[in-house]
Amino acid sequence: MIDDRSLLTGLIEALHVLVLQRMKDSQSFRLIGSIPEWFRMFTGTPHVTEAEVQVYLQRPFLEHFLTEAHEFWDTHTFGQLASGLWAEQGQDGHDVQFEADAVAKDGVKLLLIQRVGSGNFGLQAVLQTARESGLQHHHALSEHKQVQQVLGGKLEQSERLRDDLVMILDRLQIGTIMTDEEGRVTFLSRVAQELLSMTEQAVAGQPWSDIQAFSESDTLSLQKMLLRAINERLKVPVMLELGKGRRVSLEIDVQEDPRNTQRTIFFLYDVTEVQGLRGLLTEKSRFFDLVGKSSVMTEVYRRIQDIAPVDATVLIQGETGTGKELVARALHQAGPRKDGPFIAVNCAGLTDSLLGSQLFGHKRGAFTGASHDHQGFFEAANTGTLFLDEIGDMPLSIQTTLLRVLQEKEITRLGESHPRKVDVRVVTATHQNLEELVKTREFRSDLLYRVRVARLYLPALRDRREDISLLAEIFFGQSRTATKKFDVQEISTEAMQALIKYRWPGNVRELRSALDYALIHCRGSTLQPSDLPPECLTHSDVLTLMGIHSGLDEKGQIFAALKRAKGKRAEAARLLGMSRSTLYRRLESLGLPSKG
Repeated sequence: MIDDRSLLTGLIEALHVLVLQRMKDSQSFRLIGSIPEWFRMFTGTPHVTEAEVQVYLQRPFLEHFLTEAHEFWDTHTFGQLASGLWAEQGQDGHDVQFEADAVAKDGVKLLLIQRVGSGNFGLQAVLQTARESGLQHHHALSEHKQVQQVLGGKLEQSERLRDDLVMILDRLQIGTIMTDEEGRVTFLSRVAQELLSMTEQAVAGQPWSDIQAFSESDTLSLQKMLLRAINERLKVPVMLELGKGRRVSLEIDVQEDPRNTQRTIFFLYDVTEVQGLRGLLTEKSRFFDLVGKSSVMTEVYRRIQDIAPVDATVLIQGETGTGKELVARALHQAGPRKDGPFIAVNCAGLTDSLLGSQLFGHKRGAFTGASHDHQGFFEAANTGTLFLDEIGDMPLSIQTTLLRVLQEKEITRLGESHPRKVDVRVVTATHQNLEELVKTREFRSDLLYRVRVARLYLPALRDRREDISLLAEIFFGQSRTATKKFDVQEISTEAMQALIKYRWPGNVRELRSALDYALIHCRGSTLQPSDLPPECLTHSDVLTLMGIHSGLDEKGQIFAALKRAKGKRAEAARLLGMSRSTLYRRLESLGLPSKG
């Protein structure tokens, strides 16, 4: 017969919860069960002692909560008191969220501490063990009536432990839906009823796929997950719209009933508060469509707020891909012209006549092909903002006309003689050094002074590396939706480190493209360094992925690459991240044949 205390200990271990019991007539605690694995994040050691747990309880937030908890235990014989979420920083520097509960029941006073969102609680094994224990009790009662009194006491103890289990599961907000072999609902736990906003009677006997709280796409995702092998299943994110503006974020774990694999158990994890906190953190790092929390980006936000209300021309400078158009849109949205149009024009690659026609418009018959009157971008942007990107590539003849437009606030269509008044704010951008272009007479100095009344420099991504992880997570989520690869749930630590180390010559635009590439090539549930574009990996990263020890000298690395490439020089050069000519020079300098 299974020892019920062993069962409770196994339950605590499976749930990854730190359980402490307050000693009678005392404010000290004793440990129940084992110390969960996540507790090592505070010590960094493989083995944690109970003494270290006692020291952990003296942390400011817990110490404050325990003051309230002791008052609660001293005045209540039944019930629970929740601490709410708080964050702790582990040895690795990452913040992790926790929640504590003070529980009182029949004189027993427990302190439960859990890591929020810590993953699978292993409920299948727990439920199976509990059922087997109950069956053994029943068999013993039927076959051995002479020990009925003893077994009756054991059964009472088991029921008491089962009640404790239900209480703990309820406090952990884990909902449960159980079905029969036909997929009809046979059980809906209290927490599940609250999360889905429905009663057990309303869904009992109905197919689980008919639960109205689930959308068609959510139901389809759950059905697809049921078709997978048990060891390949992942949690399915579900957003419930329950009316009156109430939204609930769930993660649903789909498992087989250990008693009958034809039956299904759905475990519902409420992650609404966690998702809300994540969204709040992301929102604080956003400024219109710009993303970043680094000091240099904070300065950009401040400059935008200073410049936006002033109706003056602006010059935005920065490398290609840094987001200059997003800054221009932020200036427009934060300024008094936000209700007017925003028109963006790329000046690069357009001829004099075409760019002039596009900017200022033309009259029918002004040139071959002008079959009707055409309104230019200046007129289209009237009362709003006109963004001229890559103004350094604008032809000199158009620069002269633009200067006049900025001075006179009027344009003249090609083929017309009378001017038209325009009310437009002009924002320009370039990745070039306009002062150098002035020296080479490729850009008018008087136009330069006119367009850079207000100036704003956008930093390269390599100069704000602390924003890379935030941008990567946002682009990762967008790419998951665009590629419909919801099975890929996170970016591995190694892949994120590779992203942070890379120099990003293409800046934010290249980062977004790299995440799209990685999602397309990723085949697992976690994005790995091998999924990233090869240029994002360092020479050491490439060697690691090739299975070549980075500690080898250059000669050893070249031999290993040649062996992996089966002697093909071009393939070996690609694996080593160098050109063929560079590899040939290395071979010659090492006294090795460059051919063959």
